Amino acid sequence: MNRTLFRTRIKFCGFTRPGDVRLACELGVDGIGFVFAHKSPRRIAPEEARAMRQALAPLVDAVALFQDNSLDEVRDVVRQVRPSLLQFHGTEDDAFCRSFGLPYLKVVPMGEEIMAPHYLQLRFPGAAGFLLDSHRAGESGGSGKTFDWSRIPKDLQKPYALAGGLTPENAFEAVTVATPWAVDVSSGIEVEPGIKDGDKMRRFVEEVRRADCHTDAATAAAC
Repeated sequence: MNRTLFRTRIKFCGFTRPGDVRLACELGVDGIGFVFAHKSPRRIAPEEARAMRQALAPLVDAVALFQDNSLDEVRDVVRQVRPSLLQFHGTEDDAFCRSFGLPYLKVVPMGEEIMAPHYLQLRFPGAAGFLLDSHRAGESGGSGKTFDWSRIPKDLQKPYALAGGLTPENAFEAVTVATPWAVDVSSGIEVEPGIKDGDKMRRFVEEVRRADCHTDAATAAAC
């Protein structure tokens, strides 16, 4: 793929402070993730996310992250926060995920043998795309660990986002090697869970954009 014709989307996840949301938007990210999974140290209440949503810049998606939350919990988040995209990390099936009338990403745990691409697509036909993370099934994301990117299925028919252990130090390699539709980072841009580091956020965006322009000397010159 000619990277000069493609821009990798960037999602920063696990926000707990409006100031961090504003800075991320100023840096040009495409999505801001709010976590409602019970096991996550970055979990916030819908009321907190609703307040932080006011800090979103125009054309930046609010993404709501769940892991086996109840139907009523997801409905409450959708009502209060008005996310534009949902992200499901648990055992949710396609019927549950698409019942809220919003596009959704289904997370695929890459810490063990994964489902064949055709089976993934048959099992989640309503998914807008998949998010490939490094944890095992039943575990939460945000582990800070990468997985072997060579294990990414070559014939996925839907866009995929890459997550798991991404940092400003490896973002360039992740984009150039895995060529994902999007990258998703949380712990790699933090000083502690939920507290973002402005310099790390800036450097992460810079490295992704550098990778988008890096295929050979000709394309590098064009960038």
